[in-house]
Amino acid sequence: MFILAGTTLRDRLFASLGALAGIAITGTLSALLLGHANSLALPLLIAPMGAAAVLIFAVPASPLAQPWPAIGGNIISALAGIAAARFIPDPALAAGIAVAAAIVLMSLTRSLHPPGGAVALLCVLGGPSISASGFFFAFIPVGLNCILLVSIGIIYHRFASGHSYPHQPPPLTANTHRTADLPAPLRAGFRPEDIDAALAETGEAFDISRDDLDRLLRRVEARAAAHAHKHLTCADIMSRDVIQALETTTPAAARALLLNHDVRTLPVTDATGLVTGAIGLRELARDPTGTLTSLMTPAVTANPGQPASDLIAPLTNGSARAVIITDPTGRARGIVTQTDLLAALARSQPAA
Repeated sequence: MFILAGTTLRDRLFASLGALAGIAITGTLSALLLGHANSLALPLLIAPMGAAAVLIFAVPASPLAQPWPAIGGNIISALAGIAAARFIPDPALAAGIAVAAAIVLMSLTRSLHPPGGAVALLCVLGGPSISASGFFFAFIPVGLNCILLVSIGIIYHRFASGHSYPHQPPPLTANTHRTADLPAPLRAGFRPEDIDAALAETGEAFDISRDDLDRLLRRVEARAAAHAHKHLTCADIMSRDVIQALETTTPAAARALLLNHDVRTLPVTDATGLVTGAIGLRELARDPTGTLTSLMTPAVTANPGQPASDLIAPLTNGSARAVIITDPTGRARGIVTQTDLLAALARSQPAA
């Protein structure tokens, strides 16, 4: 069982390599930038950066690992620790107050970052050189270490790990009709206020953003629907007599095909029969003088053996009115419209 849900061995290996690069480069650059001017013999790389590296490289989607908490949280915690050490004579009491103050201040500034507690403690118990540096220590080396480590994390995740950092959850389905209504997939099922109520009922804090939790729960819903209808395939529900247009078909002829056959989407094929796009009345209305290849949109495709439930997302997000079912060579073998899918799923619902 994984300690963190969703993790893989690949993720752990990339996290280890990222931490190696992050700590090594941060230490090297800090030494180059500060070594010659370090008259107080301050540490050039503070120990809490190890914990920060675990968050930045192992759980880059965590709200606690984002750049503002990683930089602001540590600097704020350092300031709290330095102030506690300066005004509270008893080291044990100062240490406790420093960590407590760091938690409060990070929470108020939305910069909660667990290594911040260690930074606050370091500022109280770190020794004479840290005490002598005063509030300067919060910025050099703490702030410098954090900025370097976060910068390396951004570069590493962008070009090596494949994860987004700073984390940007993909947006939920957009309303393509430009109205105030929620998109169709978001009108049924749970609502944002249901998530808030459920979180309030648990009485626990979870290391996941609300937007990511929303996306995760909707994926669970989609997979549950797929299991419920796994016996239905695209081949079972597709129309097989597919009305198609060639790339060389004129817009007027394509419009006539759509109206004569009362369909909303035509697959567009090249001279060899390969599907290269799709066209509907909406696309044709944009520029009646254009060519089919300039007006068509990318075709949404699936293969005959796929579960029909795989088509729920593309046919309900507002971007496609039909999915073209293609064989392994890329030629159209059928088409599934929104109406086809709705009728099939309604008929396959188990009796109450």
